[in-house]
Amino acid sequence: MPKISSIGTYTPPFSLAQSNIEQLTKELFQHKISRLERLLKVFENGEIETRNFCVPPDWYREDHTFEERNELYIELATKYSVEVIQRCLTNRTFLSNDLSTEDIDAIIFVSSTGISTPSIDARVMNILPFSDQLVRIPIWGLGCAGGAGGISRAYDYCKAYPHAKVLVVCIELCSLTFQKDDYSKSNLVGTSLFADGAACVLVCGDKVELEQSMYLPHILGSGSKWMPNSENVMGWNVKSGGLHVVFSKSIPVIISTWLGPFIHEFLSKYNIQPDQIGNFVAHPGGKKVLNAYEEALQLTKAHTNVSREILKAHGNMSSPTVLYVLEQFMHKEHTANTYGLMVALGPGFSGEALLLEWRK
Repeated sequence: MPKISSIGTYTPPFSLAQSNIEQLTKELFQHKISRLERLLKVFENGEIETRNFCVPPDWYREDHTFEERNELYIELATKYSVEVIQRCLTNRTFLSNDLSTEDIDAIIFVSSTGISTPSIDARVMNILPFSDQLVRIPIWGLGCAGGAGGISRAYDYCKAYPHAKVLVVCIELCSLTFQKDDYSKSNLVGTSLFADGAACVLVCGDKVELEQSMYLPHILGSGSKWMPNSENVMGWNVKSGGLHVVFSKSIPVIISTWLGPFIHEFLSKYNIQPDQIGNFVAHPGGKKVLNAYEEALQLTKAHTNVSREILKAHGNMSSPTVLYVLEQFMHKEHTANTYGLMVALGPGFSGEALLLEWRK
């Protein structure tokens, strides 16, 4: 079965404490949002301590056109993609020898925070020596579900082509979508939560032989779920100034009622019970989302501890966040045949799930 053979992540250069972001937000929205002091408590209650951004704080005090934001997105998304691809293919924790980009058969590029045609992967191919026959699969619009969704599509590809080596690259620059003239509660909540991040995962088919001695997550299967008439739960409103966040307050309630049946049905296909899951690789959409995971799947805080630590240190980086969580699980010592469950939710409203098993 296909396996996740290596991973690389990158932390953007501008790190800010959550308290400093709260003060900046207060400065920008003072006298423009009623009951602002009360609403700002979302910064303190979210269990986030730091977040990382691709631009410095003063950038948010200035006006930026959609064109300017998008040009910066293309420049930095390309740069960060190169960085995480190189880190993934030279990661000595998982790989005994470096892999060349020329050995990669397909690249799945996942992002929802900027627009680029040709997609960012084509631009990366002009920097790194990929084969000119590389299969390119760009995915746009999955938001927070994109990391798990990208690995699911890599799994599908490797099932069809068992000799394939596939890169899943997730880049989100949420900070570039910030709208200082949007006084909605959704924008305020998004400002308290979202950050920037980049990650790359190497997924290999059954017949790929790499020298690796540690236990790694093999993918037993994947599943997707969509909720009808739920496009207003989360996503973007595209306006003249750029991308405006849609973030419904009903998300935790939806997760607590909708996620459980989805996951139980998914696991039942493999005759796996939730209490058999040792590694819960959950996208940390926010504190309330993690609480809803626990409620829906009868989990304890121990199951979501790694996700909570990523949320605390990085905030919600959209699609790459679940890969940061995966990286932490891959660094842990494992016993043979430990089951894992990767879960991420995003616009649609939709969910992506993968059943993992740690094996040599």
